[in-house]
Amino acid sequence: MRVIRPATPDDLSLVRELTAEFEREVPDELWSHDDADAEHDFVLLADDAGIAALDRKSERTWLLDLLYVRPSARGQGLGTELLRAAAEHVQAHGAEMLALEVLESNAGARRLYDRLGFRTIERVLAMPTAALVEKGTEGPTFGFVHVQTDDVEKVRRDAAKVLRAEPELEAGRGWVRVRSDATDGDPARLKALGKELSYTSGGVVVALGVERGAVVRYDLFDRGSDVDEYLSVPEYYGPLPPGDAYALGANATVVARLTGADPRRFREVARTAASPADLPPAQELYEQIADVMGVQP
Repeated sequence: MRVIRPATPDDLSLVRELTAEFEREVPDELWSHDDADAEHDFVLLADDAGIAALDRKSERTWLLDLLYVRPSARGQGLGTELLRAAAEHVQAHGAEMLALEVLESNAGARRLYDRLGFRTIERVLAMPTAALVEKGTEGPTFGFVHVQTDDVEKVRRDAAKVLRAEPELEAGRGWVRVRSDATDGDPARLKALGKELSYTSGGVVVALGVERGAVVRYDLFDRGSDVDEYLSVPEYYGPLPPGDAYALGANATVVARLTGADPRRFREVARTAASPADLPPAQELYEQIADVMGVQP
């Protein structure tokens, strides 16, 4: 059985060694400075196999700044023993809470903390500054609804009822294109207009546009039902479950059946990617998708 004990000044080299091993194994993309010489309020050692380092943050709470067990000693409950010893020290010093930070990528540590009953109190969020600056200079949001019909006047009447304003209409290639100031900067309202016009027309409608000058979205409806949705960068607005991200890819078979688009060409054009930089410029991609669908961009 390994002995868990408080570290002494004579253990400084071992503390540095274990800390350095932890930092090599679990690199922190936020705080990349070397913590090997950091001073802690209390340090526990499990022989030469594990370490727990704590800092007192308030009368009520201590922070577990470091918990590490060497690979050769894992699977024996040593991490749990170190945590319990840390909790006993915290209690003995009149505090009642033990807090810690853990990287999302450190799955093994997260499983341990979840099993012992730690719960999320605060979250640390981060993003590259370059991406944030880029979002501050984002491009325009706009879009059109395309109704598969030649009955321009019916589309005008139906759109005016939804918008409570006179829409701009243009007919051509078997479609009526609808634009409105009310929907140009509001993708959700553009989608709602497309769904309603598909219902009232009893046919196929496409809501197609560019968002923030960076991504292209379309929503395809048939007789008022949503049949396909596409976003060129599925996780542009944040992480999604794998199934949801997959669902935002274009369904070339459905698009071909309802719009007459060439399915092979549509697959080539309506691609998805992890970043707008991996696709053609949004305006160009938007025009390509419109052209293959047979609607006016």
